Amino acid sequence: MLRRLAIVLAVLAASGGCAATGDDGGGESRAGSTGPITFATGRDTTAYLQPLLDRWNQAHPAEKVTLIELPEAADEQRAQMVANLQARSTRYDVLGLDVVWTAEFAENGWIIPLERGSFPLDKFLPPVVKTAIYKDKLWAVPYTSNAGLLYYRTDLVKKPPRTWAELREQTQKITKKHDIEGYAGQFLAYEGLTVNFSEAVQSAGGQLLSADGTRVTLEPAAATTALEFLQQGLREGWIPEESLNYKEEESRLAFQEGRLAFARNWPHAYGPARNRLGDKVAVTTLPGPDGPGSSSLGGINLAISAYSQHQQTATEFIRYFTSLENERRVLTEGSFPPVWTELYDDPELIERFPYLPVLKESILAAEPRAASPHYNQLSLVIASTVAKALTPPISESANDVAASLKAELEEIIRTQ
Repeated sequence: MLRRLAIVLAVLAASGGCAATGDDGGGESRAGSTGPITFATGRDTTAYLQPLLDRWNQAHPAEKVTLIELPEAADEQRAQMVANLQARSTRYDVLGLDVVWTAEFAENGWIIPLERGSFPLDKFLPPVVKTAIYKDKLWAVPYTSNAGLLYYRTDLVKKPPRTWAELREQTQKITKKHDIEGYAGQFLAYEGLTVNFSEAVQSAGGQLLSADGTRVTLEPAAATTALEFLQQGLREGWIPEESLNYKEEESRLAFQEGRLAFARNWPHAYGPARNRLGDKVAVTTLPGPDGPGSSSLGGINLAISAYSQHQQTATEFIRYFTSLENERRVLTEGSFPPVWTELYDDPELIERFPYLPVLKESILAAEPRAASPHYNQLSLVIASTVAKALTPPISESANDVAASLKAELEEIIRTQ
């Protein structure tokens, strides 16, 4: 918490220097303006973005886009964006928002509503489109989607696990026979842990929050089952203690460098893993207590800052960046899941990316996180509570933690 506070304070200080460049109004007065823009999004760990931006810049010399890379972790990305927008800074034009931030950014007036008819939303995966809508208005345009997948080593695993028990059994056998760790996800205390825990709860038949984030729907039995699964793995060693420090990048590297037999991660980790390990890499749906589990719906939506000076250019850029042609490149050059439905059924792409049918299945069955303006506060409580319960020596009862977490979440919602 102290580290996160320090980041926010540092960003606030940095943003103050550029806050005076725009007026205090909303987006309407700049709706028709054109000119250079910036694109603020999370760090490009696969170096695919700049070539896509270069294509735009070559065709639009008077409306060039400059990439502003924010930190890798979603929490830190949000902190920088929020500080910038609260300062009414004009530094950011197009924002790459985690799908769960739509409600918060719209409710606070930090982004502008968009015309639905300007974008081919009917061609996109339906669950993805829903993440860009808040109070019946379109506030962003889907750019990439995401669903958690289970990565595994085909040279070590004959048949991928469908249940937690099978995952446990296989990892224990593999780690005894080979010099390799078992299973890891994103277990550091940040949004990634909230997602991993939510997936475990969903897989156990429960849900943490209602779809609109106004009610706590956490069932102690499902939450207890989910937490016991993670605690058991850490106690028995088939989930390495080191993974308590893993975000997406650390878990990606651990798997592709051959240090893990199994890893939960997003699809962007597939390309680098195949480049390093070749045919030894495959993916399947996440396991659950009694069969296939449930993923959280992830992805990035593109929104326009209410303080952007060139909102027409920003709109045209989003239209270009989410076009079918560019979405194909997002997959082929960046290994990120596109939002156009037809790309998941393309035989040539399936041959190159064999995981596409599994990914489509996972996305369509994934559960969206709560569309609440207060989601970040709720997520921080979930991540910190679960992290404490997983920290060795593990002594807290999973049932007690579940009851305590439910009470804390209800208190937050009650006081909003």
